[in-house]
Amino acid sequence: MRIVVIFLLLVSQLAVAGADYVREKKWADEIIPGIMIGEPVFLELSQGHKFLSILTEVKDAKLAVVVVHGIGIHPDWNMVGTLRTQLAEHDYTTLSVQMPVLANDAKSAAYLPLFPEAVERIAVAVDYLQARGYKNIAIVSHSLGSAMSRAYAAKNSSRLVAWVSLGMQAYDYSGINIPVLDLYGEQDLPPVIKQARKRAASLKNIQKSRQVVVSGSDHFFNGHEAEMVQEVREFLGAMQ
Repeated sequence: MRIVVIFLLLVSQLAVAGADYVREKKWADEIIPGIMIGEPVFLELSQGHKFLSILTEVKDAKLAVVVVHGIGIHPDWNMVGTLRTQLAEHDYTTLSVQMPVLANDAKSAAYLPLFPEAVERIAVAVDYLQARGYKNIAIVSHSLGSAMSRAYAAKNSSRLVAWVSLGMQAYDYSGINIPVLDLYGEQDLPPVIKQARKRAASLKNIQKSRQVVVSGSDHFFNGHEAEMVQEVREFLGAMQ
């Protein structure tokens, strides 16, 4: 019982502490000057906090994509920057969103109290794209960002046409009723690989959904970015 109480107190403290907005601002200050493709936009939560997103708008876009990064990074980080820019090169408007962050050494479990804010950030991003006239919107997410996106998609599928989930751990797609691409690397993190069969089984009753393994790839698709982008493009292309 004592352990349970301590755990609940820890979660409560994390919830009160909330996201690290100081670190988030530091990310924004560092990356904005280096944005060569797209433009920074600041979206606003209901409690007033403004968060960075990077909009790369394409005329006559096939559809618009909300890009959701993983744990403790930013919307132009490595593979995330690759997704947002290269999808735009292939006629998809992208909006890469800064998700809530904690200290650099925070584990995934510490982020659970931040899921409601993460869901709101995704909702605000979808609202923003809809206000700009986009009717067909998809999510492309990675790792913890996929878990956060699942929390959004489970209750807001009517606002989306598809979801590309890269490297998701711990969850499957039960209760999701939009097409899903489950994409992961052959040499991905052990929890991602361990849950792969369960995720695949949960896709069987979701039309136009599939699971794809990128041969030789790790969790971040290092050295396999071209295959990553190609799989995402092919899947989204079938949604038009």
